[in-house]
Amino acid sequence: MQRRATLATVTAGAALALLAAGTPAAHTAGRQAAFAPGTLTSQDIATAGTGSPYYRIPALTKTTKGTLIAAYDARPTLADLPGNLGVVMRRSTDDGATWQTQQVVRKDPAPKGYGDPSLLVDRETGRIFVFYAASVNQGFFGSATGNDESDPNVLQADYSYSDDDGLTWKHERITAEIKNPAWAGMFASSGEGVQLRHGKYAGRLIQQYAVRHNGANYAVSAYSDDHGATWKTGTPVGPGGDENKTVELSDGRVMLNNRSAPYRTVAHSTDGGVTYTPFQQDKELPDPANNGSVMRFAPDVPATHPRASWLMFSNTATTDSRSNLTVRLSCDNGQNWPVRKTVEAGSAAYSTLTPLGDGTAPNPRVGLLWERADHRHVTYSSFDLQWLGGVCAPVTVTPPASLPAGRTTEVTVRVVSQNDKDLPSGTVSLGLPPGWSAPAVAVPALEPGQGANMRIPVTVPANATAGTVPTTATYLVRGWQRSHGDGTLTVTAP
Repeated sequence: MQRRATLATVTAGAALALLAAGTPAAHTAGRQAAFAPGTLTSQDIATAGTGSPYYRIPALTKTTKGTLIAAYDARPTLADLPGNLGVVMRRSTDDGATWQTQQVVRKDPAPKGYGDPSLLVDRETGRIFVFYAASVNQGFFGSATGNDESDPNVLQADYSYSDDDGLTWKHERITAEIKNPAWAGMFASSGEGVQLRHGKYAGRLIQQYAVRHNGANYAVSAYSDDHGATWKTGTPVGPGGDENKTVELSDGRVMLNNRSAPYRTVAHSTDGGVTYTPFQQDKELPDPANNGSVMRFAPDVPATHPRASWLMFSNTATTDSRSNLTVRLSCDNGQNWPVRKTVEAGSAAYSTLTPLGDGTAPNPRVGLLWERADHRHVTYSSFDLQWLGGVCAPVTVTPPASLPAGRTTEVTVRVVSQNDKDLPSGTVSLGLPPGWSAPAVAVPALEPGQGANMRIPVTVPANATAGTVPTTATYLVRGWQRSHGDGTLTVTAP
């Protein structure tokens, strides 16, 4: 395919000043304090009204040179494209302890606009890509069909790339390459794309898109096997597609995780993202139809490594509001999500995760970029495994057919160790409504792969209302490591 012409170049200032001024010793001390083991650290890197009326849509990655890059929209209003939006970014060379001044990746005079960035690093060449949508007259829902790259009524597929670690950027348009003319709107799913690291498709770059076809939304992968010289799109999966992310699993498959209410939907590919299975709900991942993130915890390790099947996920874990930003850990390629912890119980929106190391250290950190406080801030947080406080041990609640009010009935809870080392004895408990009671029950020591069933006597008060009651079983081991499993109890009249 003929190589595309470069559209433009944007050069950053020769000197990029650090926001946090001070002596090197002060910087070192601050970084050590910020990254103390067992901590979640957070700082706002963009605030509405400072430099731009609004900021939205976070993207995050770490380059081959160790630089963190955070990209996001600078917006005149909170509205999406079309509008005079621009893509801006900040860099950090110390894992987010300090950030350099904001620079422009792409911005043009009105009516042109660029928005919804997604970062992707080619780990073999070091090139950094930022994918985004480009508009003149129309956004996703109003875009015309076709792939004419000069049509102002077609929402265009653009990207910028940098070969100097994010200091300067060049721009390209790939609408004609990747957009089926029958599709209407098409935009890059913001956050971070992936590069496959293992197997037959190793080296493949994958960026997710949402497309509109015949009045319905689909998810589709754009991919390149020549380091971005050419791009193709696979077969859309849907309807019901929206902003979506992919992750490489330890068995060689690609898993697609899709924004959907009341639960996330997932699909799998065995051909490197070209085709996918139909969507299925993951009922461990409640979602209010908000953009989230999924990543492989240790993407470079071989399939035999204990952490090869570890995934991390973030989203606003509710079904009815953009709140309760939660991070989760799966130790089995996303079959179960037993570890979870809340980052922000209040208002939050889009989020994106990226590993800060190779994931094999005893207590590695993870970076998280997210929207806070009704879109007033783009916030960078980082945390480690100690803060997450989890253990690879899925918990399953199997209730009896009913729990009569005024009586004590046993509920079965099963814990299975996915740890690569023995787990000492622990306890399992149930979260119950006020007035109910149930003791914590001992869990025996577990060898890798071993499971145990515990019977927890649950006493339902006599005045309990008949109906269903949600519960969460919590497995506690070593006094601080936890895993969780959700279930539903059915109360009947005495």
